Amino acid sequence: MNEARAIVVGGGITGVSVAYHLAKAGWDGVVLLEKGDLTSGATCHAVGLVTMFNPSPTMMRFRRYSIDLYRELGVFEAVGSLRIASSPEQLAELRRGVSRARGAGLDVELLTPREVLELLPAASDRDLHGAVWIPGDGYLDPHTATYALAKAARALGVEIRTGVRVTGIERDRRGAVAAVRTEEGRIRTGVVVNAAGLWAPRVAAMVGVSLPSTPVDHQHAAMRAVPGSELPRDMPCFRDPDNLVYGKAEHGGIVFGGYEPDPVARWVDGAPWEHGGRSLPPDLARFERLLRGAARRFPFLERAEIQKLVCHPDAMTPDANPLLGPIPGVPGFFVAAGLSLNGFGGAGGIGKAVAEWIVGGEPELDCTPYRAWRFGRVHRDPVFAAEQAREQYKYYYLLRYPLDQDEWGRPRRLSPLHGRLQELGAVFGVKNGWERPDHVEPGRPWRRSGPDQRAFGWARPPWFERVGQERRAFRERAGIVDLSSFGKIEVRGP
Repeated sequence: MNEARAIVVGGGITGVSVAYHLAKAGWDGVVLLEKGDLTSGATCHAVGLVTMFNPSPTMMRFRRYSIDLYRELGVFEAVGSLRIASSPEQLAELRRGVSRARGAGLDVELLTPREVLELLPAASDRDLHGAVWIPGDGYLDPHTATYALAKAARALGVEIRTGVRVTGIERDRRGAVAAVRTEEGRIRTGVVVNAAGLWAPRVAAMVGVSLPSTPVDHQHAAMRAVPGSELPRDMPCFRDPDNLVYGKAEHGGIVFGGYEPDPVARWVDGAPWEHGGRSLPPDLARFERLLRGAARRFPFLERAEIQKLVCHPDAMTPDANPLLGPIPGVPGFFVAAGLSLNGFGGAGGIGKAVAEWIVGGEPELDCTPYRAWRFGRVHRDPVFAAEQAREQYKYYYLLRYPLDQDEWGRPRRLSPLHGRLQELGAVFGVKNGWERPDHVEPGRPWRRSGPDQRAFGWARPPWFERVGQERRAFRERAGIVDLSSFGKIEVRGP
């Protein structure tokens, strides 16, 4: 076949989902190309937990749709899940999350510690402040789910070709996608969907586009069952952000992973094509903190043996959100990548949204925070993008307040007035790589803000009155504002 209506690059769960939804929308001539076998990227190493709970209403709806899809395919185990609060601060954050979730139509309930232990009797009551119960959550087997969706896609007419690597993308005179070159020849097409996972930046580079997505090592362990403390197969999945871990019961023991505060990025300049489904050498020393966290919540794990420790890279973006949709200036080129934290959870809804973008011009749900072109020129620096990706990984479970600022990769961009602002005692935040003063503390040394809000929690910040004085000075007298970090948008066309 040397012509296709649309080509999807990547045979993980997201690429298969996009192909399936294009065919479901009535498109014929959909071809999926995978350089290895299906699930031979990050998909094959996923633990397979799926939750609807998320800070974003759009992502919650994506995830709810995904679970419905997996249920239809008969590959989902709906055991429910508990998101545990091991601190008063986490409980306050969960209360906020419950409000958002109910607004998105999710069935969620905030439980007391006693109610948590009724659902999770193997857990310790140490530092247990409550949990969110999501009865519709559960888990799946990554291989089974992906191949089931691939079977459904084939039934709708999708052609899936494995062992075929894309080597280039051709564009016509106006810059639109015209063809895809592969190791087996050229295929004419007007639509390419980059769902290449770890390799998405390399595929994007074929059309001159920079995608800030960095492989960050992620680890999980399978723990053998402890005699007398075997866990039931239908135990709810759990997430304990304060202890940095998530997991599920398996063969009487636990499979769990988590988010270490000292993550490792690799292949900053691009993942090698030859990397496939193989795991990487694990780092037990770095995993020790997660072992301790899991044992705090499940004390019997202190007597458990590690059956297997798996390390694999996941694609992280500088803001931990996926990269979705069309790329301006390259008609016909779409992206569904950077899905480290939203792979199986979001894949069903994301595949549907990207297909809607292609077929109808816009997705049903608001995907503004996920648009693939949202990052500026500064993120074309792969080292800076990698530092931000690592920091997002670090804080995926660690509690982060709205006024906290990123710390890694700074300083990246400085105003000509930066030195003068330092002399005045500025406290610098960061925006799009620019060091910008959040407020000034006269008579004190300048500093860069970071996790400042931990000192005052949800209460009024200590610099509230100082900022008020600055505003009054501007309103009633005069002041100078450094606008070096502001940009201009030029709009052309009819």
